[in-house]
Amino acid sequence: MSEQTIKIAILDMYDGEPNQGMRCIIDIINRFNRIVSFKIFDVRRKSELPNIKEYDIYISTGGPGNPLIGDGNWDKKYYAFIDELMAWNKDNEVKKHVLFICHSFQMACKHFGLAEITKRNDTSFGVMTIHKTKEGIKDPLFEGLADPFYGIDSRDYQVVQPKLSVFAKKGAKIISLEKIRDHVQYERAIMAVRFTDYFVGTQFHPEADPISFIANLRNATTKEKIKKMKGKRKFRNMLEDLLDDEKIYKTNETLIPNFLRIAINDLLKTKKILSN
Repeated sequence: MSEQTIKIAILDMYDGEPNQGMRCIIDIINRFNRIVSFKIFDVRRKSELPNIKEYDIYISTGGPGNPLIGDGNWDKKYYAFIDELMAWNKDNEVKKHVLFICHSFQMACKHFGLAEITKRNDTSFGVMTIHKTKEGIKDPLFEGLADPFYGIDSRDYQVVQPKLSVFAKKGAKIISLEKIRDHVQYERAIMAVRFTDYFVGTQFHPEADPISFIANLRNATTKEKIKKMKGKRKFRNMLEDLLDDEKIYKTNETLIPNFLRIAINDLLKTKKILSN
């Protein structure tokens, strides 16, 4: 590795079970392997967190379970670590960049007091239509994605009822929302937030690739569970969406690579200026 190597810390929130999401994240990071290295930290099982001085970019993964409940140990350390990252960015010219995914996103929204986190009426699972807000149309995270675009959704909880005064005070912005559902009375959940110039998060799984998702569906128990949950017609539609190059493939190829390029370019530019 060269002196210019950017170091990425993956904060593993999956609770120790083998997960296709982690493989997908590593696959995306490896597209940048000429300039980055990474290490995985087992947050939920071992309360592992990186030394903030040693890493430049942080990806905090999805994970099962209730985002409002921890064990009183790893979750407190995790929230303290987020605060430490925020304090670092306030005091230092070379910033730390963070991407929160799904479970981590819900925890971050809770921690920053931006909205309510509630249990959904039923599980959201499969390919979801995601709409950019006015702020989201301008956000570089979504550059190259259509409006709406598509993401893999898998959650029992949701981020709703944004506290707009807190958003305004913190300078945070809602950058995407779930699809409009005219036939039901539920409010639209928040699907992505720009917390700061350097912190961003998504409710959906931008790392997901269709191959991994379809491989998961080959499990007979999983397949029948999803058919029962969604119905056969919606199940077939989901399979068609997974094979569409402009849907999940496009999000996988675009969103996290955008995040990494933005972070890497900022870090290299800032470090170059400071070294002159």
